Amino acid sequence: MKEMWDNRYSNEDYAYGILPNDFFKYAIDKYKLTGKILLPAEGEGRNAVYAAKKGLNVTAFDISNEGKKKALKLAEKENVKINYEIGNLFDLDLINEQFDSAIFIYAHLPPSILSNYHKKIAELVKPNGYIILEGFSTGHLELRKQNPQVGGPDKLEMLFSKDTIKRDFPDFDIIELEDVETELNEGKFHIGTAKVIRFVGKKQHTTQPKLH
Repeated sequence: MKEMWDNRYSNEDYAYGILPNDFFKYAIDKYKLTGKILLPAEGEGRNAVYAAKKGLNVTAFDISNEGKKKALKLAEKENVKINYEIGNLFDLDLINEQFDSAIFIYAHLPPSILSNYHKKIAELVKPNGYIILEGFSTGHLELRKQNPQVGGPDKLEMLFSKDTIKRDFPDFDIIELEDVETELNEGKFHIGTAKVIRFVGKKQHTTQPKLH
């Protein structure tokens, strides 16, 4: 998988463009996110750079070295700083940090690791912090067959549903959760009508029981 992403990101053009994802931009602006933000599977940095321009302290990671190169190049062009790490989530030092929010944008992973990955990142978010997600829903598969240019996994088990989101983020109050049809126009690889899950969750504030 690393080789596939390195190949995709090795071209001079940005595979998904340089503008932030619409839902990413909407969520940062609507919920007035501040502080430290974690961006998994960040690719070429379009969302990380937008978050940094909004004053957030950005940590991003991915498995693609080529993605990191493009992200840092874009950050330099836009005169912002981002922290970008390469590797598997469970091997990175950032798993010992805490974040005010984490945003997944089309972070589709093998089903064997997806739930653990979601749950680990949920642990890294502080109480009252946000998890935000947009990804292709199970209903997207038919649209992808009709128009492969719209992108997304071709395996049902790698797609999201409302139920899988509720399963993976049980400690978050649901602020928004919908399965919607949208028009994508992101670079060369997300073009056309798609079905997506959009989720905004706020981490419940739990307190330790008092000892008597």
